[in-house]
Amino acid sequence: MNYECAIIGGGPAGLNAALVLGRSRRKVLLFDNNQPRNRASRMAHGFITRDGIPPAELRRLAHSELTNYPSVDIKCEKVLSIRRLDKTLFELKTDKDVFHCTKIILATGLKDEQPNIPTIEKFYGTSIFSCPYCDGWELRDRPLAVIADKNVFKLAKEVYIWSRDLAVFTNGEGRLELEERDQLLAKGIHVYEDIISGLEGENGQLRSVRLEDGTLIDRVGGFVTPLWSHPNNFAEELGCELNEYGGIKTDEYGRTNVWNVYAAGDAANIVPSQLIIAAGSGSAAAIGVNGDLTNEYFSN
Repeated sequence: MNYECAIIGGGPAGLNAALVLGRSRRKVLLFDNNQPRNRASRMAHGFITRDGIPPAELRRLAHSELTNYPSVDIKCEKVLSIRRLDKTLFELKTDKDVFHCTKIILATGLKDEQPNIPTIEKFYGTSIFSCPYCDGWELRDRPLAVIADKNVFKLAKEVYIWSRDLAVFTNGEGRLELEERDQLLAKGIHVYEDIISGLEGENGQLRSVRLEDGTLIDRVGGFVTPLWSHPNNFAEELGCELNEYGGIKTDEYGRTNVWNVYAAGDAANIVPSQLIIAAGSGSAAAIGVNGDLTNEYFSN
């Protein structure tokens, strides 16, 4: 079977794109290999009517809603390769089957790599997070750590909105300009530039940050800036241009520079990175796909 559009990625962008295209009566194939970027998070925030929902529940509800649209097929498979057969047809191979489609939406998200700090995985998603807009409210007015490299000053300023009790850690790798350091100190923010040897706490709840010299800094939560990368090379292999942040460059309707290839979600809109923004970009890409399919039908 040939599909009008294949959506690679089952996060908010891919799910919303599938919803809009399903409601447009398009034959859609959604690939979801159940590896969401926020799988470590217990709750998702900032999504109107769904604030505080577990990410898995948001995904379950989305899948349930998509069953209302018979033209949408969901495959819980990982796409291994994409090959262009001609101008209007792609071949997608998974670990189980081969599929064909006219258009592709890359909604593959990003892959996070946590800072090189022992035991950080035990706390990430429970008391340590990456987005203050998503989780700052829950940690408001508490003693927090800000751990980052080159973006430590920007992150510290953002987190200061939610808590005045901050300790900034550059972990021996980040860099603060003298003026930036002075600004932080003037606001009562402590700055530690030593290497972090570990994090201490129980059941995912941070209790303290341990420096290389053994010093313990009491903290109950915090924010970090993970390194990110694309989870696959599809954009590069297809010839898609990247934007200034390293995301896939698109127009307002998700179109890339490659004919019939679109992108949405964190894979394209790296900054800012929020569920509701990803979902919105998925909707825009779906409208772009549907509009282009319609125009192509009437031009032939």
